[in-house]
Amino acid sequence: MGMFDLEEQFTFYGAYHNNPINIALHMVFVWPILFTALLLLNFTPPLFSQSPIHLFGQSFLVLNYGFLCTVIYALYYVSLDKKAGSLAAFMCFLCWAGSSALAHLLGFSLGWKVFGVVARSVSLVAFQYLDYREAKRLLAVFIVKCEISRLVLSHMTAAAGYRKRITSGTNKNWQVVLVSQLVCWTGQFIGHGVFEKRAPALLDNLAQAFLMAPFFVLLEALQYAFDYEPCPGFNARVQAKVDAEIRAWKESKNKLIS
Repeated sequence: MGMFDLEEQFTFYGAYHNNPINIALHMVFVWPILFTALLLLNFTPPLFSQSPIHLFGQSFLVLNYGFLCTVIYALYYVSLDKKAGSLAAFMCFLCWAGSSALAHLLGFSLGWKVFGVVARSVSLVAFQYLDYREAKRLLAVFIVKCEISRLVLSHMTAAAGYRKRITSGTNKNWQVVLVSQLVCWTGQFIGHGVFEKRAPALLDNLAQAFLMAPFFVLLEALQYAFDYEPCPGFNARVQAKVDAEIRAWKESKNKLIS
């Protein structure tokens, strides 16, 4: 399954997101996850030595790792589908600008002590709604993701002399990020465990979970609202493949149970 094969990737995604309530939960929660991740990346060092971009009399747009992440996401989405991808790319840059403005307004403080509460809450949801093996995998992925993010961000900011900026003040950015991530991830886990009754796709395809998900929920919204298709017959072909994938998964699950 190629990274740039939209039909195959969307089929894989659809096989894990077929329940209407689960789909709606992802439409609500996926983009805030990207927004708050960019909020965090706003405090990484600039990629270039130029002054910040001035907008509306404020200089809060910095070409840093948050901007780089935005560019990667935007280019990837456009490569998947020019029309819907261009809209998704525009939304990515809106998220980057909005998160930069919010970061400028709130400031920054270390809040990883809250991580224990986040991990505990996610683990409770995972073990409540998923079977034991899937819950363990889900929790492991979540903890590794958060720990890698913390280490990478600490390394980048320390290397660039940003330590003082990070540790100063009593600001609320970390609380905003962690609470938002907790609520959004928990909402998606409940969607999978309660309504979809299948573990999230991130357990089988990390790239899709963290890179493709924002575009796919937008594509689903365009399909429902405007019957949009990237190409003629796309929706029918994908739905047929999704139905086949779900049947195969249910048969495999029944064999394991029996």
